[in-house]
Amino acid sequence: MDRRIREVLIVGGGSAGWMTAAMLAHALKQDCRITLVESEEIGTVGVGEATIPPIRLFNQTLGIDEREFMARTKGSFKLGIEFVGWGREDSRYFHPFGPFGRDFDMVPLHQYWLKARGQGDATPLDDYAMAWHIAKAGKFAHPSGDPRSVMSTFDYAYHFDAGLYAQFLRSYAETRGVTRIEGKIGDVALNGETGFVESVTLQDGRVLGAELFIDCSGFRGLLIEQALQTGYDDWSHWLPCDRAVAMPCDHPEGDRNPTPYTRSTAREAGWQWRIPLQHRVGNGYVFCSSFLDETRAGELLASRLDGKALADPRALRFTAGRRKLHWNRNVIAVGLASGFLEPLESTSIHLIQANISKILALFPDKDFDPATRDEFNRVAHGEMERIRDFIILHYKLTQRQDSELWRHVSAMAVPDTLQLKIDHFRRYGRLTARELDLFAPPSWLAVHIGQNNIPDGHDPLLDYRGVDARDWLAKLRQAMAGEAARLPRHADVLARHCAAAA
Repeated sequence: MDRRIREVLIVGGGSAGWMTAAMLAHALKQDCRITLVESEEIGTVGVGEATIPPIRLFNQTLGIDEREFMARTKGSFKLGIEFVGWGREDSRYFHPFGPFGRDFDMVPLHQYWLKARGQGDATPLDDYAMAWHIAKAGKFAHPSGDPRSVMSTFDYAYHFDAGLYAQFLRSYAETRGVTRIEGKIGDVALNGETGFVESVTLQDGRVLGAELFIDCSGFRGLLIEQALQTGYDDWSHWLPCDRAVAMPCDHPEGDRNPTPYTRSTAREAGWQWRIPLQHRVGNGYVFCSSFLDETRAGELLASRLDGKALADPRALRFTAGRRKLHWNRNVIAVGLASGFLEPLESTSIHLIQANISKILALFPDKDFDPATRDEFNRVAHGEMERIRDFIILHYKLTQRQDSELWRHVSAMAVPDTLQLKIDHFRRYGRLTARELDLFAPPSWLAVHIGQNNIPDGHDPLLDYRGVDARDWLAKLRQAMAGEAARLPRHADVLARHCAAAA
């Protein structure tokens, strides 16, 4: 018998809904009807505008041209994230996309940096990241394909308007057969025997049935939570920020060269993001409501913009955590419906992408094999836990004691999986990788060193190597600075490569 899924209903639009629709339309080329239902009245969160490098693979899989995509979404390039005031109030460091230099020995490069530091060399670790040399100069170029060049030692992602990205993917999906239905869902019908979702009824009485349902309804979790009562794991004891206000502004007067990186600045009760696009700058203040109220947060954000405000502050409320199941019965949650982690490391859109990838890797048939569902949930849970730990690391390693939030997070107990990584690094500077880690060792290294978690010693193997790396490190730094100096300005690359319409 033919056990193929023939009908998929996506509930909700925005980035999650239209990314899902676009990829399913690309993968399920025939014999499966894909429908997306959304309401323009409800709208979407739509403030996530910064991404990490895997988004490029998503777009490439769909066959999307980078120039067209960036022009349509008014995007800019992103080489990493600058963190200001996270270790101490006067500190700053860069989390680059790509490694720090290139290993030249059996022992990782940063171990030689640690040894040189112990001998009095004050060169910051950032100076060995090609991405930072380019970013701080306000330049950009695509990485080289020549592994011998330092220009091959960095990666990049994008800043873009999330609402425009959803529109772009809607056009892509509808061209490939996805049907969009405008309407609000009024009721959800469950099968009396299996508990599976059978259909949704719109407020105007239309009934939409399917075999597989994808819940992209945002924080509400219309199917995964309201209908199936899946439950939620609350992580706010580790990630206490539960509010945000977002507010776009114009570029600083006289500055039309958008910084090719995101900036995260620690504030009194949380942190502020700055995301430059071609036509504006996205800003937001993520904070803990136990220490600051929404009105005051909006006032503080407005007072700290570096350009003219383009809208009033928009408030969001959330609880850090995840659904107890991402896939429950015949419903798979994608995006905010599956859980929420604050956008400190720009992972919101990536988590959408990750669940879509798992849908394709573990696509069900009409039997909805429990083993397939369990594997999906195992991987989804592990991925979110590893990202959770990486975000907690930023809070735990702070030395700030100037306000209640920072005193609280610096003293809190952290998950055992994270404490193990902290302890290993603090002893010998070793970076331990775990299954399902999204962020590679260089990312962990950037935060450890950037927030002054300097190891007690270096890898014992280093003392057996007999290598004096000081000359190598100096030449590496000089080569990177020289390459960055000759590159074009970020704004000039955008104008030539992917200028958005006025």
